[in-house]
Amino acid sequence: MDTRLDRLASMGIDVWRPRLAPPFGPHDAPMPESTDLDIPVPPLNMDIIPDWQELEAAVKDCSRCPLHETRTQTVFGVGDRTAQWMFVGEAPGEQEDLKGEPFVGRAGQLLDEMIKAIGLSREEVYIANVLKCRPPNNRDPAPVEATACETYLVSQVALVKPAILIAVGRIAAQHLLKTTVAIGKLRGIVHDYQSIPLVVTYHPAYLLRSQTEKRRAWEDLKLARRTVRGLR
Repeated sequence: MDTRLDRLASMGIDVWRPRLAPPFGPHDAPMPESTDLDIPVPPLNMDIIPDWQELEAAVKDCSRCPLHETRTQTVFGVGDRTAQWMFVGEAPGEQEDLKGEPFVGRAGQLLDEMIKAIGLSREEVYIANVLKCRPPNNRDPAPVEATACETYLVSQVALVKPAILIAVGRIAAQHLLKTTVAIGKLRGIVHDYQSIPLVVTYHPAYLLRSQTEKRRAWEDLKLARRTVRGLR
């Protein structure tokens, strides 16, 4: 057992360790009706891409799924590449697709405020998405698309080596944890992602629509902060 997770358990912080589970399958999430998404994805090479420059080039030129045909540009990631905190969202939206940076616009501004509330700045954390290309009309990522991008996110996590991961929103949480459990049941627990503590919180776009949930999101961030402090 990883000593970091042992330490959290000794502090009385519940750590959820997933059972071995396959990647998302066709019954884990509804597939969009578009027949374009029925195109098979080439076999995924889950070997870590060990170099930032090589990884950025691979993402920029990626054509593993049909999203490359509709994107303006890929959205790689931003922030401190040696950060303790890494935030993972679901996919770029319209503004992210135009700017090439994750979490911009109103949702990005709220995420910045959430980061500031824990005593950090956007420049001191690392921010990425499950998908590196925008799904048309900002629809939910399809499982086949998330699978196509998975090696890129896994490589980013391996390169950053964060002390903690924050899954921002239902889709990011379900993808990282390989589960279909509702976000409400995933919150309030320290999960284990490849021996890295992971905390789930609401997506800032949801919080903009549901202001009363901001208090719960703050509780998630405080849990994450206690977790990081417990690892020191």
